[in-house]
Amino acid sequence: MTHHPKPTSFDIAQLAGVSQPTVSRALRGSTTVSEQTRKRIEAIAHQLNYKVDKNASSLRRQQTNTIALLFFEDPTPDDSLINPFFLSMLGSITRTCAQRGYDLLISFQQLSSNWHMDFEDSRKADGIILLGYGDYELYHARLEKLVEQGTHFVRWGFVQPGQPGTTIGCDNFRGGYDATQHLISIGRRRIAFLGDASSHYPEFHDRYRGCCEAQKSSGIRVANDRQINAINTEQSGYDAAMALINSSVKFDAIFAASDLIAIGAIRALEGNNVAIPQHVSVVGFDDIPAASLAHPPLTTVQQDYKRAGESLVDTLLKLIRNEKADTSVLPAKLIIRKSCMAR
Repeated sequence: MTHHPKPTSFDIAQLAGVSQPTVSRALRGSTTVSEQTRKRIEAIAHQLNYKVDKNASSLRRQQTNTIALLFFEDPTPDDSLINPFFLSMLGSITRTCAQRGYDLLISFQQLSSNWHMDFEDSRKADGIILLGYGDYELYHARLEKLVEQGTHFVRWGFVQPGQPGTTIGCDNFRGGYDATQHLISIGRRRIAFLGDASSHYPEFHDRYRGCCEAQKSSGIRVANDRQINAINTEQSGYDAAMALINSSVKFDAIFAASDLIAIGAIRALEGNNVAIPQHVSVVGFDDIPAASLAHPPLTTVQQDYKRAGESLVDTLLKLIRNEKADTSVLPAKLIIRKSCMAR
């Protein structure tokens, strides 16, 4: 009599083309696995006459009471490699985790490796918070993979319909609109935008769209040559402002897509004897601690990092409990300082 080995969840995973944890989630009816994937896994399990080992399943479901916080490495002048805005958010995330009875595991996202396989699937953490992503066009596939394998995750970033997973974000469009309206209200008409305004950096793009809409609503023609690409570093802001200064383009205001870009732009303007705000007004975005310490202090759009951290943790805990958790957009607030005052 031929003995056939008992089928395992790893056999199902191989045939279904998914990870073993995804099989486990699907067979226990988790809503984190798409219906299409769940049906495919159930059909294969039925075909193999697979029976769930309830004792083993119960053991695997034991939670770690730990959340993994993954930072994307940002280019910074120091060795932190962390966007200063996310450092501000870190305190709120840490406090909220402690209040909810969870430990926090912090690590960098290694985009060159399969970081998305390392945490919940190896039971180091019950879910993941993602901060930062660099080029979104490259990052998008990783998010789809997380959804496919049923990982509990939430990220901070831009919000649009149909994107993978659950996102908490800021109203970047409104923030860009309000910042530009303020510039217009103090008499600025030739407004330059420093920041990559493309699908690669969608948060910057939304801020630029808000900037353009505010100009249009005030009857101001949007000049494409006043948009200069820059990534989220002070050096990139300096380089973009220098390119603007050295061009033949006239401008009397700069709206920078981030505070770091704005601080770099201020350095370039001062180095070329351009008085701020007398000749050129400057606005940033984020309200990092360095914004109020800049010379002159930087007018900026504030993102509520305290509420953001709380929302990220609480939304992830809902996902871990298999409860409904919605993507949400938090309001932005214009903070007016001396870099952008009426002449």
